[in-house]
Amino acid sequence: MEENKGKTNGEKKTGVKEFFSLGEVGNYFFRKKDPNRPSNINIKMMHGINKLSIVIFLLGVIYLIWKLVLR
Repeated sequence: MEENKGKTNGEKKTGVKEFFSLGEVGNYFFRKKDPNRPSNINIKMMHGINKLSIVIFLLGVIYLIWKLVLR
């Protein structure tokens, strides 16, 4: 039997730091500007709308959880 029972593709036990990492959403909000990436008004508007929709979605999820807890 393998020692990594329950783990897939060589995942290691990382602990609390990995559990609280920001992941893809956090990296989307807090990444540095890439000078090689093209920039025009359409891309800026698209990213702005994406960020706004992510924030509204997260606020909605927090509201639903808040309603469940106070019920």
